[in-house]
Parts: sequence; C-alpha cells; structure tokens
Amino acid sequence: MNAIKIICTIILVISSVITIVSVLMQSGESSGLGAIAGGAESFLGKTKAKKYESTLALATKVSTCVFIVMSLIVAAIS
Repeated sequence: MNAIKIICTIILVISSVITIVSVLMQSGESSGLGAIAGGAESFLGKTKAKKYESTLALATKVSTCVFIVMSLIVAAIS
C-alpha cells in the first residue's frame, strides 16, 4: 500500500508541474498592441499560433484532470 501511495504522489507532483508550466506558457486573452499590426501576419502564422494555443489548452485540461483524480486517490489512501 505504501508503494501505491508513493507512485500516486509522484504522478500528482508531475501533473501539478505540467499544469503550472502550461498555464504560464499560455498568452493572455487581450490583444494589446498586437491588434494594431494584426494584418501583417500571414495566414500560416495565425494557424500555427492557434494550433500551439490549442495544444497548450489541451495539456492544461488533461494535466488538471489528472491532478484532481490523483489528489482524490492520495486523500482516499491516506
């Protein structure tokens, strides 16, 4: 039982670090000064940025779900 608790705690720590990093890497919702020169970006640049943002959003959602589940499991084991 002790080994399961250690493994779950390690997964909990890893998922929390992934959540923190993915949230910090996401850009804000406000456009700021980038909206002024928005027409300068090419179509491919916008698509690449949206794919990157959607990947970060997915990573945030998955790691947060893993964090919540592992938190509940560790609390139930303790």
